[in-house]
Amino acid sequence: MKKISQTSWIFIAMVAGIALGFFAPEFSKELSPIYKIFINLIKSIIAPLLFATLVYGIASSGNVSTMGRIGGKAILYFEIATTLALVVGLFAVNLIQPGVGQHIDPAKVASTNLPTQKTQTLTQIIEHAFPSSVIDAMAKGDVLQLVVFCFLFGTACVAVGEKAKFIVEWCESLAEVMFKYTSYVMYLAPLAVGAAIAVTVGTYGVGILKTLGLLVLTVFGSLVFFVVCILGPIVYLSKIPLGRFIEAVKEPWLIAFSTASSEAALPKALENMERFGVPKHIVSFVLPTGYSFNLDGSTLYLAAASIFCAQVVGMELTVGTQVMLMLTLMLTSKGVAGVPRASLVILAGTIAAFNIPPDGIALILGVDAILDMARTSVNLLGNCLASAVVARWEGVDLSKAPEPVAETV
Repeated sequence: MKKISQTSWIFIAMVAGIALGFFAPEFSKELSPIYKIFINLIKSIIAPLLFATLVYGIASSGNVSTMGRIGGKAILYFEIATTLALVVGLFAVNLIQPGVGQHIDPAKVASTNLPTQKTQTLTQIIEHAFPSSVIDAMAKGDVLQLVVFCFLFGTACVAVGEKAKFIVEWCESLAEVMFKYTSYVMYLAPLAVGAAIAVTVGTYGVGILKTLGLLVLTVFGSLVFFVVCILGPIVYLSKIPLGRFIEAVKEPWLIAFSTASSEAALPKALENMERFGVPKHIVSFVLPTGYSFNLDGSTLYLAAASIFCAQVVGMELTVGTQVMLMLTLMLTSKGVAGVPRASLVILAGTIAAFNIPPDGIALILGVDAILDMARTSVNLLGNCLASAVVARWEGVDLSKAPEPVAETV
């Protein structure tokens, strides 16, 4: 008998939660501790995961600068692509405004112990970004301060060189441990999703599903727009043969979409892109590095989800605050691991730093499995394209297939 996947369990839990919220609303309202426990566990991941992944990623990529052109070109491409993804996400959620009109009372579900702050000006936010104590930043879950510290700490590790090797390797080990810890927490995802959607429907009625459906359409539409209008022109301008590229990424894309894990698709992506014509030394560097620095789908989703969380509680974010939010996400998104639903970790920490109540996360939990499949597949597609673009920048002719690569067993 075939084992039911976690994604399937999540969809089952969604349906069960909707039914429970509709037929037993009073009972459903009492299930809030289940998803609040899940959110608390997500919060516990934020500080160690960000510290480990950002310090290790910065320290490792810092060595890339000594490797010459390839590293510099890859990082440049990553930053341009992820910035465009953030802009698309912010523009779409402000245009469509899927959460506007709900005005959910934060007092009903805000007891998740997320840190809060007073409303700050742009100058105050910039000043606040630099921590006086990293321990205090970790304790409060202040993602912005943590990112600034990790950036400086990682840069220092690069400057120290060999003497910092132990710290960098320790961060790599810590990251692996936190990935495993995250996978354990995600075992609770179906239960949390079922409880969250049941509480949502039981409290606000079936009409709330229209809001969630609009969020899904907003994110899906934004991702399609990004692929067609951003990645498409990149393919054209880089003179990458579209037909052969689609054939190369088709299988790993399907793996990423069905498993909601870009890590699961990495082996096949590496093999297929090498067959496509990207030299091994380029694809073996760009793809794994992109899993930390070039998650286009996740960054677009984080931008849209962050503003959505503000919209559903009636918060209006100024242009300055949204710009700071985008700048924060440009850095925090680099810590998104290629594992299912890891974006929730970054989302929880980021909205807390901007005094946005966590109510929206409870709503998003109900449809996050659907969103995760879409954003993960775009992550994979973006990284495959990145390896091809860097190859073209290095003068590689991708118009003809190279000699066949031996099949992997």
